[in-house]
Amino acid sequence: MTKIPEKGRLIALVEEIVACRHCEASLPLGPRPVLRVSASAKVLIIGQAPGTKVHASGVPWDDKSGERLRQWLGLDHQRFYDARDIAIMPMGLCYPGRGKGGDLPPRPECAPRWHQLVLEQLPNLELVLLVGAYAQKFYLPDKQRTLTSRVQNWREFQPRFFPLVHPSPRNRRWLARNPWFETELVPELRQRVHRILGLE
Repeated sequence: MTKIPEKGRLIALVEEIVACRHCEASLPLGPRPVLRVSASAKVLIIGQAPGTKVHASGVPWDDKSGERLRQWLGLDHQRFYDARDIAIMPMGLCYPGRGKGGDLPPRPECAPRWHQLVLEQLPNLELVLLVGAYAQKFYLPDKQRTLTSRVQNWREFQPRFFPLVHPSPRNRRWLARNPWFETELVPELRQRVHRILGLE
């Protein structure tokens, strides 16, 4: 059996993920896994799942939510999409379809199937941003806590994880009710990310 060189393992894994058809029968627009990873990445962003716009473009966070997330991080478009520094891997890699109240949850098979395999190929990670409840429930202990409780107590999960509310326009009310998020947490988040990326 031919041994895959260290540098080629992540490339081979990404090719396998992109070719995945495991949930094909459940995906209304068909499979189109969306992720960006590099072995040199220092920050990993784990969100929910692609929406229809991201499904169409194949570019993660290519929507209004992405604009707000980049604003929170203080990163321009070019820096945000530099996979050498920032990896992006949602809980569900494909668009899951639409339900009554918006997009359906990420497919439950996806993260258990792929996440650990990808993480094993990202040895330089210093920070993982857990954007939204699905990522937080999967990665953080005490799954009974609310999203607000996790985000409000973000320091408990340092230095590895940084829980965030989803930057979707649908969360305007949450942000209005929790002004501390943008006045206290966002500056700390931006400072941490900039320090890791050498932007200070």
